[in-house]
Amino acid sequence: MNKTIIPVFRFSAMGDVAMTVPVLKTLLETHSTLQIQMISRPFFKPLFKNIPRLFFTGADVDKQFKGIYGLYKLYKQLNSTDFDSVADLHDVLRTKILRNFFRLSGKKVYIINKGRHEKKELIRKPLSQTRPLPSTHQRYADVFRTMGYTLELKNFKPVELNPGKQTERFLRIFKTTKIIGIAPLAKHPGKQYPLARTGEVIKQILIKNNNSAIFLFGAPGEKELLETLIADKERVFNLAGMFSFEQELEIISQLDLMLAPDSGNGHLAANYGVPVITVWGVTHPYGGFAPINQPSGMQILPDLERFPMLPCSIYGNKICPGYEKIWDSIPPEKITEKILDFLQNKA
Repeated sequence: MNKTIIPVFRFSAMGDVAMTVPVLKTLLETHSTLQIQMISRPFFKPLFKNIPRLFFTGADVDKQFKGIYGLYKLYKQLNSTDFDSVADLHDVLRTKILRNFFRLSGKKVYIINKGRHEKKELIRKPLSQTRPLPSTHQRYADVFRTMGYTLELKNFKPVELNPGKQTERFLRIFKTTKIIGIAPLAKHPGKQYPLARTGEVIKQILIKNNNSAIFLFGAPGEKELLETLIADKERVFNLAGMFSFEQELEIISQLDLMLAPDSGNGHLAANYGVPVITVWGVTHPYGGFAPINQPSGMQILPDLERFPMLPCSIYGNKICPGYEKIWDSIPPEKITEKILDFLQNKA
């Protein structure tokens, strides 16, 4: 049976790349003659592990394939494969250059509609006058639908990971414990619940649930900052820089629950079927970045009567005037209650 190969581009950021996983996995499971060649930053390779017929190509676009000449080298390397169509799931200057090389060679190019105009309109009106935009997952899926492929994201089956020896030994310690992952940091302050209040959430969980352990997730450079959240060294563990990215994903896949802001870690957990509680600040699920297959009841939002102009930023990099105290409307007790209710109902 002849196989059809589709090269797919998406270079950054981690959350956006992670959101391609449910789409590509579901696409491949729906169409047995397809193969995907995923081209992204080398660091993201572990995200695509255990997905049959998905082949990963790491492209360091900051060094090896930097600039127009570097992108041409990447094009020449990729063009040695036999394919007819290319999917650009990024649509930035870098991928515009890259896809034009393919277009000039006679390949068909399919491009994501990011809905830039829709997103601008969303932040200009009160939430009560808006509607949810298509999710980024749906926007990715629409690219392949335009190619003529059926793709139903409701059919997404989480990626299954088997922990390696080192992570398995680590996890064995917590075999009878409820493991809560907390990824408290975000790129922009408008998305990051204050660390001091996150510390209060952790203390309340430890007091009210004796059978729980907390894993803190962050980049190696954030290790020292996360240390401030260690309320109990026997039950709170700072994993930043302790494991490789691949091992960290193995651990995330075994969590009972993940608590995260509107950031990449929520998407990582959702890809493995882990329940995710998300805490939203100046962004909002209407922007299309909620983790896949997570019910709205798992979303903790600010007081929308007090802050009606949400989202006032799609990416969290801008805070509306007067919205500087938005986190005051989400007390630590509200987050703690949501977590404890979930653990109790799951038991």
